[in-house]
Amino acid sequence: MPLDWEQGALAEGLGCYRRREFFETHEHWESVWLRAAEPEKTFLQALIQIAAAFHHLERGNRLGAASLLRAAQRRLHPYPAAFGELDVEAIRQSVCAWLSALDAGEAAPVLPFPIIGSGPERRST
Repeated sequence: MPLDWEQGALAEGLGCYRRREFFETHEHWESVWLRAAEPEKTFLQALIQIAAAFHHLERGNRLGAASLLRAAQRRLHPYPAAFGELDVEAIRQSVCAWLSALDAGEAAPVLPFPIIGSGPERRST
C-alpha cells in the first residue's frame, strides 16, 4: 500500500502534526496503520510513536517521550534513507538529536520537531 500524504487520513494527520496537535496526529495516522501491511505498518507505527512522544513531552512526561522516541528510532533503523516519500534519514537524525537533549536533561530543548512530509509544504513546526 503506497503512503499518500496528499489526501485522506495521512494528510489530515500531517496537518495536525505541523500545527503541533500531536494527539490528533496519532488518531489520524492510527486509522491508516490499522489497515496497513508491512513494511508500511511498522513505518507508520514509528511515526505515530514520534507524534505520541511529543504529546507526552507537552504534558511534562519526559521519560515517556524519550521511551517513545527510542522505540521509534528502533523501528526506523532498518528503513532506507527515503521511504514512503519521506526523508527517513532526516527524521532519524532529528529523533537522535531530541534523545540526546532529553538524555542530557535539557529543560526545554530548542530543536525543530522532526520534519515529516515533502514538497513545498515541507517545513519544520
